[in-house]
Amino acid sequence: MNQHPEWSYRAVLYEMNVRQLTPEGTLRAAASKLSFLHDLGIDAVWLMPVYPIGEEQRKGSLGSYYSIRDYRAINPELGTMEDFDAFVAEAHRLGLKVLLDWVANHTSRDARWITESPASWYERDDAGAPAVPWDWTDTAKLNYANREVWEAQAAAMEFWVAEHRIDGFRCDMAMLVPIEFWQQTAARLRRVKPDLFLLAEAEETNLFDGGTFDACYGWEMHHLLCDVAQQRVRVTALRDWLYADRGRYPRTAMRLAFTSNHDENSWSGSEFTRLGAARSIMTAFTFVVPCGLPLIYTGQEIGYDHSFAFFDRDPIPASLYRPNAYTEFYRHLTALHHAHPALAAGGRGGDMVEIRNNAEDCLMTFVREAEGNQVVCIMNLSPYAIHADYYTGIYAGLYTDAMSGMPYELRGRVEEDMSPWSFRILTR
Repeated sequence: MNQHPEWSYRAVLYEMNVRQLTPEGTLRAAASKLSFLHDLGIDAVWLMPVYPIGEEQRKGSLGSYYSIRDYRAINPELGTMEDFDAFVAEAHRLGLKVLLDWVANHTSRDARWITESPASWYERDDAGAPAVPWDWTDTAKLNYANREVWEAQAAAMEFWVAEHRIDGFRCDMAMLVPIEFWQQTAARLRRVKPDLFLLAEAEETNLFDGGTFDACYGWEMHHLLCDVAQQRVRVTALRDWLYADRGRYPRTAMRLAFTSNHDENSWSGSEFTRLGAARSIMTAFTFVVPCGLPLIYTGQEIGYDHSFAFFDRDPIPASLYRPNAYTEFYRHLTALHHAHPALAAGGRGGDMVEIRNNAEDCLMTFVREAEGNQVVCIMNLSPYAIHADYYTGIYAGLYTDAMSGMPYELRGRVEEDMSPWSFRILTR
């Protein structure tokens, strides 16, 4: 039996912010973009929460997607349940999977469960009101000491799998609820859909116990990419992290690799702001890193340099949503990821084998190899022009340059000048 759904080993994910993707901000309009994403090489679309949003303590004009009134309904701003089903049907027609964002830790402060369920379903403050988690003042914290909450959550998740044909979930802040809840619920959902895919927004190592989650976030790696780009640390810190990370998780664990997502984009700025001149090389790195499951966030596919408002309408102008050089760059990377077994996640791809070089505080030279397939990565992860010098040994020979499609001879000894943030990915 496969550890993960077959489609996921070489998958590229896309996080869809329905509110901002189109001028209409609806599921129906978003469905019209699915063929564009399919042509780009996307395998699965993760929809940010599509449920009705709370009004009590609402932030901004439209509120947070993550303040949910009803787990079994569609936010009327986005459309109807029929529109949702049509979106899923169109995705499936194109061969795309659909993942729903699931927020298990809290609801809105005016959620159906607050009025319809026992008071013990929520943690309570000293005044008896539903407790506020962190500073999320528009939400109410569920009480996982009450097993009825487990059952209600699992039943609501099963509703979307059994009745609306979704393929899995991205589980928001998964570490805030007991791992036993996820273990029990995952087993229940996989009885309905054996190839269900589960992604945890968390990095705890117990997420993979018993095969509960397929993938978890690579938050630490993401922050290191930003730190290297801004030269707060050198690439040696990223290398050290990659080696340390090897031993933390089962080899089959997948790690979400990204240069942006809804949190980073809205609160820390676009990838252009955070990564600057390093944007291209860091993006490429997320497609070749061991165990990596690459993610593209709304707008990145067209190089939209903008930090989206989180609680209000702030859509991509229709005139800008067309293929361009950024689209082509991603298309090369998705094709690379799909074509080469060495880059597969989930324990199938190759480990990172380093080729020693003369500038290891700037330059990473490594190979990933699996099933007779080799991918060689030569990456100057620094703002400095360097003179690279290294011996390739058994990896010398003829390759294809993944980004240009041209043949390339990797000599036994390489000596070359490399410009800042430049890279080459070779395949055979």
